[in-house]
Amino acid sequence: MKKIAVFISGSGSDMQSVIDGCESGYIDGRVVCVVASRDGIFGLERAKKHGIDSAVFALKDYDGDCVKRDEAILSYLAGYDADLIVLAGYLGIVTQKLVSAYRRRMINIHPSLIPAHCGKGMYGLKVHQSVLASGDKVSGATVHYVDEGTDTGDIIVQQRVEVRDGDTPETLQARVLETEHQLLPYAVRYLCRKDS
Repeated sequence: MKKIAVFISGSGSDMQSVIDGCESGYIDGRVVCVVASRDGIFGLERAKKHGIDSAVFALKDYDGDCVKRDEAILSYLAGYDADLIVLAGYLGIVTQKLVSAYRRRMINIHPSLIPAHCGKGMYGLKVHQSVLASGDKVSGATVHYVDEGTDTGDIIVQQRVEVRDGDTPETLQARVLETEHQLLPYAVRYLCRKDS
């Protein structure tokens, strides 16, 4: 059974889909810890409800130094012997140090069909605003490995979501999020079996 660390920055709904997958037996893994980029987010309440250890690593507590923060995160993860890192709505910039330590063992979910509508500054509603502004008829979600770039790692799996007439960034985001909640556990399940 793989030990999974989940990184979050908000409500943790993507994380919840992974926890549910583990608890139901769909995923041959267990979420052993949660890393949060800020305090006071609902994702921390979700972790607590499931008895999962969590810690906050706010960049401001490391004088804005991403490397120092990631060194602290690596020390924290070592205590859990995590096999896989899942970035589930994590907005922190992951450094080379963390990428190197977890190369091809760290994944991210992005709310578009990479390589479209991704890269630096493309997160949250901005992604869906970009999709609608482009006139694209299809959007979706992508799970990919994390590398040194922004949304540039090898793609593991994608799923399409139709863009409907009258969509707003919010309505499109809601439908893509539903897809994320199916796609992310699917990808985590695949990775937990792949290396068994």
